[in-house]
Amino acid sequence: MYEYHIYRRLKEYAKVCKAFHMPGHKGRGEFSEFFPAAELDVTELSWSDNLSDPDGVIASAQRDVAEILGAKKSYFLTDGSSSGIMAMIFAASKRGKKLIVPRISHKSVWNACRLFGVEPIIVQGKIKDGIMLPPEPAAVERLFKEDGGIAGMVAVSPDYYGNIAPLEEYSRIIKPRGGLLVTDGAHGAHLAFGERGKYAGTYSDIWVDGAHKTLCTLTQGAVLNVNCGLVPEVEEGLGIFRTTSPSYPIMASVEYGVKFLANHPSLVSEAEKAALVIRKDKFFTVYESGDWAKLAIDCSPYGISADIVAAELEKSGIYCEFSDGRYVLFYLSPMVQEEDIGILSDRLKAVLTDKKFGGSYRKRTFEISAECGRSFLDALRSPSEWVELKDAVGRTCGANAGIAPPCIPICAAGEKITERSVKALSQGKTFGLSNDRIKVVYEG
Repeated sequence: MYEYHIYRRLKEYAKVCKAFHMPGHKGRGEFSEFFPAAELDVTELSWSDNLSDPDGVIASAQRDVAEILGAKKSYFLTDGSSSGIMAMIFAASKRGKKLIVPRISHKSVWNACRLFGVEPIIVQGKIKDGIMLPPEPAAVERLFKEDGGIAGMVAVSPDYYGNIAPLEEYSRIIKPRGGLLVTDGAHGAHLAFGERGKYAGTYSDIWVDGAHKTLCTLTQGAVLNVNCGLVPEVEEGLGIFRTTSPSYPIMASVEYGVKFLANHPSLVSEAEKAALVIRKDKFFTVYESGDWAKLAIDCSPYGISADIVAAELEKSGIYCEFSDGRYVLFYLSPMVQEEDIGILSDRLKAVLTDKKFGGSYRKRTFEISAECGRSFLDALRSPSEWVELKDAVGRTCGANAGIAPPCIPICAAGEKITERSVKALSQGKTFGLSNDRIKVVYEG
């Protein structure tokens, strides 16, 4: 059984604390009543170690987590996965200024490319049931053959909907060429327990686990893992992007989340079995991904908008991860029990069979701009202007714009804006737009 190093020390200190240090709440008064974790909220002290240069309890906790996850070194993040992605791509940029970037990449990947002068070589997968898949290995191999300057690939696995990227095939293509495979595995920390073949760490040189998404970890808790020779570069990146005031409760919960499942591995199989209650129920049309913890119910066969389904579920106190008009997506975890699934199933059936919602489904367009006008970095550096979306057809996009969720760019900087992409951006919630205007490269 793994010991919870950080939590144990925090609890020991709470018993004897006379706090003449940060934070200002001192763990006292009404604040401690409203926020019971206040007693664990400390700063860098003689006994509590320092995340920037650990040699005590944090170092011990990180060593254990690296052993569990199969990493050469693991680093705790209290700023969410995004800070880890920034550090990861910062390190990768030392190997070269071109990286293959899937269209389905998180906005932090694109932001990192912008900051570090990395040209993203965009690749996208096929559309399956309205959802974009990870790029096929053949497409990745073709890009490497066409451009000898590509330093590696940023993979996404699993994605928001649970699609597992073919990381083993990517690795076989990339590593013999001396390239790096770095993976945004933020949505798949649970896959380290029981499904190692689907886990990002099995094949990646550097990867990020968003522990808070599927483990028993507080929000913003994550882990950056390294299995290559870029440890100094990763640590340099972490020194830039991690906060200098990390939350000790979040750190303790990251260690706890990983070790809890290592200490109780049966919870994963039990939760996966519970999830099968809905997946095997022929009443539901479930999007088939490779990740049991992502449950996407397709509402289109019932003629009902997923947005309405989500809103009706909320009336019963059931909150989904998100709805995109067609799918209502539920995020499960090893803490889900069969009773929970039963309640969800019953309520879903009640909403999906309610005739007053029939006919509310409207198909959404999911068209991507694939024609490049100029490079990503060149477009970002060029003079730009904001124009009405309806007037943007044929113009070169000046910054990424897309649909949220799942935050995939419909138009990436440097791509030509098409009529179909304008239609797609006119539906639902978006990012990269301002008052129905989009940034385009100035043409004089």
